[in-house]
Amino acid sequence: MSEAIRDDPPLRRSLVRWQRMGIVSFLLLVVAFPLYKAVEGTRRDDAKAALQAALISQGRHQWGLSCAECHGVNGQGVDAPALNAKQFFEGVTDEQMHGVIAGGVPGTEMPAWWNEYGGPLTDQQIAALVAYIRSWEKTAPSRPDWRQPHAPMGMG
Repeated sequence: MSEAIRDDPPLRRSLVRWQRMGIVSFLLLVVAFPLYKAVEGTRRDDAKAALQAALISQGRHQWGLSCAECHGVNGQGVDAPALNAKQFFEGVTDEQMHGVIAGGVPGTEMPAWWNEYGGPLTDQQIAALVAYIRSWEKTAPSRPDWRQPHAPMGMG
């Protein structure tokens, strides 16, 4: 400690006070960051879950308007492949589903749905459809023949 500080008790008290406040501030930050991370982590998880629920809800609505006629109300397949099938989910990523919905399937009745390709849906609406279709995965039945359209009973 320099002579000037030792010889000036008010300056010394002030310096010690600032040092203590600095140490306390540092310790508060050390404690606060893990607490913030713990709280913020659950908020992020809650926000992701809420976003996923909203996408699924929007996708369910869009499915009824755009997809159910050919793929069935529950994705069981009518005039188009059954998408609610364990085998379908095992072989497709969300990006692939998005691409097929967006661009359609040439040579079939599956049109391009993305508005960038002349369809009526935005990228967000297609993402909602993908989320809705993916929501079936946990309870999807085994359907080795999922690619083959099945007309409802009594129609084919």
